[in-house]
Amino acid sequence: MTDFRRRIPRTDTALADPRLVAAGARLGRGAVKSAVLAAQERARRGEIAPEDVIGAAVDALPAAGMRPVINATGVIVHTNLGRAPLSAAAVGAVVEAAGYTDVELDLADGRRARRGRTAMAALAAAVPGAGGVHVVNNGAAALVLAATALAAGREIVVSRGEMVEIGDGFRLPDLLVSTGARLREVGTTNRTTVADYAGAIGPDTGFVLKVHPSNFVVQGFTSAVPVDDLSGLGVPVVADIGSGLLAPHPGLPDEPDAASTLAAGATLVTASGDKLLGGPQAGLLLGDATTVDRLRRHPLARALRVDKLTLAALEATLRDPDVPVLAALRADPEALRVRAEALAEKLRADGVDAVPTGTESVVGGGGAPGHTLPSWAVSLPEAYARRLRLGDPAVLGRVERGRLLLDLRCVPGSRDAELHTACTS
Repeated sequence: MTDFRRRIPRTDTALADPRLVAAGARLGRGAVKSAVLAAQERARRGEIAPEDVIGAAVDALPAAGMRPVINATGVIVHTNLGRAPLSAAAVGAVVEAAGYTDVELDLADGRRARRGRTAMAALAAAVPGAGGVHVVNNGAAALVLAATALAAGREIVVSRGEMVEIGDGFRLPDLLVSTGARLREVGTTNRTTVADYAGAIGPDTGFVLKVHPSNFVVQGFTSAVPVDDLSGLGVPVVADIGSGLLAPHPGLPDEPDAASTLAAGATLVTASGDKLLGGPQAGLLLGDATTVDRLRRHPLARALRVDKLTLAALEATLRDPDVPVLAALRADPEALRVRAEALAEKLRADGVDAVPTGTESVVGGGGAPGHTLPSWAVSLPEAYARRLRLGDPAVLGRVERGRLLLDLRCVPGSRDAELHTACTS
């Protein structure tokens, strides 16, 4: 009788399998070869059939990095999905910047130059009212740098109604106190006046902090003080606008933007780059030239600086009119309806219980709280939720009243065919 072990595929034969070749490109040949050797040994011990060696090796390979996801939740800036998706131009810029670059070099004279100067120029051009601009690694870092440089050992005056939790248990008061500053809380949860701020300001005041409550809405008997009133109190005003909107947006009339906040008299504006700006994770600092330069030269700025890939993506985003977040914001509900009806019809033809459904999308990610956008979705049985999450590509929708909704606002029309395949495969 022929020894069954002779049927075990050779290592080089197994490694030539297209699935393992593709895995080698992601994980490295060494990891793939180790999986093949382990599967061969299992076959020799009789645990698996020789014909199952390659499949067992494929199944044993570890997942490589983050998986791409089609965002059909209707949440435009989805924190769990990495917030803003980069534009094609930004992705291309990251690829170009992955090698050697002139990030900190003047090629004309061969000498050291200001780091990321072209990205800073693009940011300055996008907000002409800013005398100076700087970028750190996220929005919280921007606020930490401002508090450390301007108010360490001093007081920050802030309304009790703006003492927010920014996510994952991190709270603004804890963040600010960690810099060595002291908080001087004024007003109440629902009402704060100019007189409250004025009564708290003294020789120990580092600055007044104005925080946009970007992830909640307080309604009813409320009052808050706008930046233009705070700017007349004789101390610097730092405004954390949160979502990174650089100029007014017609579809989000209540969302603060950097240009308007600076025009109202803010000394410094801090914001995130990966929300409504639609770029990479970054913390933006814009405002008075002397103040921004003071922050840029602070020792902490070195620890908070961004890498060349972030600078490349940020610059491309600022110069690119075709940013996915903005495209999702301006998506036409009627066009979404047509797409939803067409996709649902194709799915029904394949035996899927699919129904086009009108719904509402949201900005998400700490932007435009309470603001909804009319949208359209394809409604499926709830059982599809897990199946689609585990598919390739993964598809994430939202479950409402026992049905899975695939909201099309954040899904480019070019990907409708992928949704159809994901639902029917």
